[in-house]
Amino acid sequence: MKVVAVIFDAFGTLVEIRRRTNPYRALLLEGRKHGRSYGADDVRTLMTHPLSLADAAEILGIHVSDRRLVELEAMLDEELESITPFADAAPAISTLAEAGLKIGICSNLAAPYGPVVRQFFPGVDAFCFSYEVGEMKPDRYIYESACADLGVRPGHWFGNQGTAVMVGDSLKGDCYGPRAAGIKGLHLQRMQDSKLPDLVCFTQIILDHIGAHQKAGSA
Repeated sequence: MKVVAVIFDAFGTLVEIRRRTNPYRALLLEGRKHGRSYGADDVRTLMTHPLSLADAAEILGIHVSDRRLVELEAMLDEELESITPFADAAPAISTLAEAGLKIGICSNLAAPYGPVVRQFFPGVDAFCFSYEVGEMKPDRYIYESACADLGVRPGHWFGNQGTAVMVGDSLKGDCYGPRAAGIKGLHLQRMQDSKLPDLVCFTQIILDHIGAHQKAGSA
């Protein structure tokens, strides 16, 4: 297998939220106050459409006062401002890009979070966010979209085209989902005793693989 592209999850992998205010969850709770229950379909709507908080309230049929909407927007701004890259994120991307790999970021996001991720990693080759492609991990379409943007075909294990590897902190979204689509998925667990505790280890795994592939090709 020749790895030619690496796809990163965003939150929990490249960036973290330091101050969680959960504005979209608060919006859904506003609906509950008025007798409207919410579930997975509502979350899917929020994650697969480019919606502001006001747009989301209208589409979901949630009554929210102007005053409360201002409060929710302030909560959102506070959460967005607290987003911080992990210390190993930029070095990992830079090192792998310098090794000749294409880099993508694939994540389930509500619309306001995408620009924040983009500004932290401007040199990435492809961004594939759920609110832009209209599908969420672990549906195979989102991984296929990421691969298409990177010029890689999922499941292509032989020949010169190569394949992609994905890394993230969700077993379902970043390991099992990609694997079902023909992409190698690795599980990042940011804890000391885990098999893959950080992106430094992940980067070394990929570099070792590239070195072994090059050595085999020259033998």
